[in-house]
Amino acid sequence: MPVDSNVKCVADVHALLGEGPVWVAREEALYWLDIKGRKIFRLADDGTLGHWPTSRRVGSLAPRKNGAFIAGTEDGVAIIDPASDRFYLIANPEEHLPGNRFNDGKLDRRGRFWAGTMDDSEREAAGTLYCIDVDQSCVAIDTGYKVTNGPAFSPAGDIMYHNDSAAQVTYAFDIGPDGKAGARRTFLQFGGGDGFPDGMTVDSEGCLWIAFWDGWCVRRYSPAGEWLQTVEMPVARPTSCTFGGRDLERLYITSASIGLDESAREMQPNAGGLFIFSPGVRGLADVPYAG
Repeated sequence: MPVDSNVKCVADVHALLGEGPVWVAREEALYWLDIKGRKIFRLADDGTLGHWPTSRRVGSLAPRKNGAFIAGTEDGVAIIDPASDRFYLIANPEEHLPGNRFNDGKLDRRGRFWAGTMDDSEREAAGTLYCIDVDQSCVAIDTGYKVTNGPAFSPAGDIMYHNDSAAQVTYAFDIGPDGKAGARRTFLQFGGGDGFPDGMTVDSEGCLWIAFWDGWCVRRYSPAGEWLQTVEMPVARPTSCTFGGRDLERLYITSASIGLDESAREMQPNAGGLFIFSPGVRGLADVPYAG
């Protein structure tokens, strides 16, 4: 498959399940995860690469206003500081579902953290999307997901996008002035040959960038659902993307190596790496979590 010459591997970390990239403006650094490998990575803008082991699987993290991160983990929603090995739970809404874990999560334009759960064995549609407000309350928004991914938010914060990767569908939710989500509607439905819609982000023009697991690509869609662009990747399993850099002009793309046989690994020597792409459009700055 032809690869976009503008795509570069900037951290060849060979993550099993690279996920959850987030740009932390105060540090001018990108953080991301290896969920299955139990690591948190950090790539500074000057090229310095670091990582920390995690005692629990972390599926997503987002910066807090007062430092450290809020995170979705296999044990619930937690506040974590990888540099000091600090970890404490603030919510565990699925203590009664020991087979579930938190997966992807993002901040909305109000600084709230939205994160979804999933059946870790990927057999049951037992996942739920939650909103963790700035008072640390945790409210269930939608349920019936097999593999939750996203979410992502429009520039005005009035639309939320969320994936069920296993069902190959991207949903959209209207977010009212009161911050509450309306009923989900199908925004994009994919099928054979597309791959599985995984993590995603929204740019300053309101367009949605989606990484496609087993699709070898990242695609850009307009707010009306029009397929605008395909970025061909050198790896089969790109997992998520986010904008970063001082001017938010770079698209960072994570990937996975898990499940690839020896032949596939030889064909994809950078599988599990972190990639960058210059898309010609900027991203949107996160509002840090205030809780």
